[in-house]
Amino acid sequence: MVDYDRASELKAFDETKAGVKGLVDGGVTQIPRIFYCQSGDYLESSISGGEKIQFSIPVIDLGGVSEDPFRRKKIVERIGEASETWGFFQIVNHGFPVSVMEEIKNGVLRFHEQDIEVKKQFYTRDPMRPVVYNSNFDLHKAPSTNWRDSFTILMAPSPTNPENLLRSAASNEIGNFIARVVIRSSWLNPNHLKDMDCAEGLAVVYHYYPACPQPELTLGASKHADNSFLTVLLQDHVGGLQVLHHNYWIDIPYEPGALAVNIGDLLQASVFCKLFVKLISNDKFKSGEHRVLASNVGPRISVASFFCTGMMPSTRLYGRIKELISEDNTPKYRETTVRDYCAYFNDKGLDGNSALHHFKI
Repeated sequence: MVDYDRASELKAFDETKAGVKGLVDGGVTQIPRIFYCQSGDYLESSISGGEKIQFSIPVIDLGGVSEDPFRRKKIVERIGEASETWGFFQIVNHGFPVSVMEEIKNGVLRFHEQDIEVKKQFYTRDPMRPVVYNSNFDLHKAPSTNWRDSFTILMAPSPTNPENLLRSAASNEIGNFIARVVIRSSWLNPNHLKDMDCAEGLAVVYHYYPACPQPELTLGASKHADNSFLTVLLQDHVGGLQVLHHNYWIDIPYEPGALAVNIGDLLQASVFCKLFVKLISNDKFKSGEHRVLASNVGPRISVASFFCTGMMPSTRLYGRIKELISEDNTPKYRETTVRDYCAYFNDKGLDGNSALHHFKI
């Protein structure tokens, strides 16, 4: 389109501070050009000859994990297998009350659907703020804009208020448990990473995906892998989350009471030690590439807990675990700091390419 000035349209959209919800409230029937996805975003979903390979995301029942050593061993093995082959799995019977999960989703809905003048006080493009509301963290950098608004709160190590401290403790308990299991499944000592003097960090992002009048033209979230060690996700019944597996986009369906867990580009162990999952494990674990489809049904609500120290100043270099390196398994990634990695990820935006490529040897 000759008359399409993307930079100017992005600026105009950003200055409204109303996000995608503002467009919907204004009665938009055709989405602005800035939201059109790139032509290659759907290529992996094409299946030749009508053939369809059936895959199902692993669902792991954590019931009895504390009481039964045999069952605990089996759960460790299942999580290890899912981490290596999928980079994604869902957990049930995790001990987090369903009533609390439902109230969290209701709270996200209330925030995003309140008066815009109230929300505007939190609107910012500064990722270092402890509380951030905006639409697309990479609005001015990504090749296409996603159909979603987000509200982010830094929960750890310095929660913004006592209520966040309680939420942080609950999220940390789940994340810490999964992290120990992931490390144990790699046949390393669970305390291996704890002894490396790492800091803790947790950011929770409350996503809101309004119903889209032209969902075939855009995405709720472009293809990406998370810049965290671990992400624990609470999603609602609307659906749309997909993981890329063997070049097929596989749905991660809504499971009542379930939490989705995915391995990110960073690796966290007990007490929230942040390291690079591919860099430190030398590709033993898989950071799951995923996306969210736009839909004419909505709004879709999701809550993502990102375990990461990217907002914290640190000059510590992280690299592969020596026990996983051999003559047949040479290092594939150079050492770097978590903050430098996250800075590169944020500057690149969700462009469909892995940030890890930048750190390959």
